[in-house]
Amino acid sequence: MLMSNYTRNRWYGTFRRRVLVDVDVLLGDTRIALVREAIGTRPADRSVGSRSIGSPDYPTLPSCDRRRFAGREGCFVTASPRSSASVVVLSSGAASSTAFLRSLGRRGVHTIAASERANTPAFWSRYCDESVRVPSPAEDLLGYKDALLSLAARSDVRTIVPVREVDVYVLSKYRSAFAEHVAPLWPSLETLRIVHDRIALADAAEAAGVSDPNTRSLDRVDSWDRPSVIKARYAVLADAYVPSLPAGESREMGKPYFPAVGVTPDRATITAELGHVPIVQDHVTGTEYSFRALYDRGTAIVTAQKRGVRGFKYARGPSVYHRSVADPRIEEAGRALLDAIEWHGPAEVSFVREAGTGDLYLLEVNPRFWATLPCDINAGVDFPHHYWGLATGGPVRADGGYAAGTGTHLLRGEFSYLYSVLTGEHAYIERPRVRDALGDVLGSIVAEPSFDLFSMTDPGPFIGDVLSFLPHGPGVARCRPRWRPVGLSESD
Repeated sequence: MLMSNYTRNRWYGTFRRRVLVDVDVLLGDTRIALVREAIGTRPADRSVGSRSIGSPDYPTLPSCDRRRFAGREGCFVTASPRSSASVVVLSSGAASSTAFLRSLGRRGVHTIAASERANTPAFWSRYCDESVRVPSPAEDLLGYKDALLSLAARSDVRTIVPVREVDVYVLSKYRSAFAEHVAPLWPSLETLRIVHDRIALADAAEAAGVSDPNTRSLDRVDSWDRPSVIKARYAVLADAYVPSLPAGESREMGKPYFPAVGVTPDRATITAELGHVPIVQDHVTGTEYSFRALYDRGTAIVTAQKRGVRGFKYARGPSVYHRSVADPRIEEAGRALLDAIEWHGPAEVSFVREAGTGDLYLLEVNPRFWATLPCDINAGVDFPHHYWGLATGGPVRADGGYAAGTGTHLLRGEFSYLYSVLTGEHAYIERPRVRDALGDVLGSIVAEPSFDLFSMTDPGPFIGDVLSFLPHGPGVARCRPRWRPVGLSESD
């Protein structure tokens, strides 16, 4: 039974006990009742400071009322903030969103997680003070923008944290509108276009003296006598980059292609599937590294580096086991590129170090916070804290004691890696032996039991992440935190 806000106050007095999900999940013949609680030190009420939700300060947020949710009635409630300033963390399911909530929540900052997904792991965190559902940018890009502007217009919100390409695209395209309300810690659309357009990025890299894996447009490639990869030209497909797309629409990039050496791929089919003319790069085999930085109008404030050890698949993909490093060449190349384009905000510059030669080649620039952010925090570089300091005008300076050689794991990703070893195939990369792969995974977890999402003190996000990937049997869809809808109709 869902407890009313009044009852919780009477029961727990000065303690905050916010019940975020009351779930009856039927898994086979086992009925499991899951109740996630976040216990803090402030009373539970529906106010934010001295203002109530639904007051003129929050014109887009509905007052707490009785609504149908997960097949039962309940009151969507939130707790009062610990400070007068709030941060909006966009939540895609990546561990970076949860890392932001944990870092700033522990420092007393009022946190607001916003996502189109009702079961995003960040909503399960004990450091998530408010859970807000917004329209999906893939289905309603303009509605997504309007929902973020509604949050930005709140008098307590100081900034917004982008974690996906589409997040920073929306924030940059409508930068002036957001700048009226919050600190815009992201680049202009002109600067963003340089890193989102891989051909423009290759030109910028050449001008900065950074090597590029021979990036060119598919329609200009005549020879296929070397290993190559065909991928989307743009990091996000939207009207600012592909004018044929409607203004309120964005699309997924599509998967890369690895054509067989000596065989000309079907250009027309690939172009049609990707929705634009893609690019071709030489396939470079080696170890992936990245330079991560927070910039303030062209000046690096704090930096870190990462080496990717394993990816979701044995042929790589997003990193699932990563270690902090300190390599002067990576630092120099990353700074050279971001300095040259006068970057502003967070960015991750990814490289591959070619096996045998040791040469560095640029892969991409992620113009937002990266999924492996917990690795940096574990190594002593608290990017969320610095981002908040930059947004609020506080002191921002490099952390002391950066620990190179520390690693973290994404446990779900490690399982994905092992599954790819059992079942996967790749055109250019040999599959490792199952016994060796299993030994590497188990050995590294034992040696470095640090994790991106799993936490003994905040287990909710890990539980939510696992449940979100279970087959949706009877009742599983109800296993979600309660959230406040912004920009969604009652039927959504």
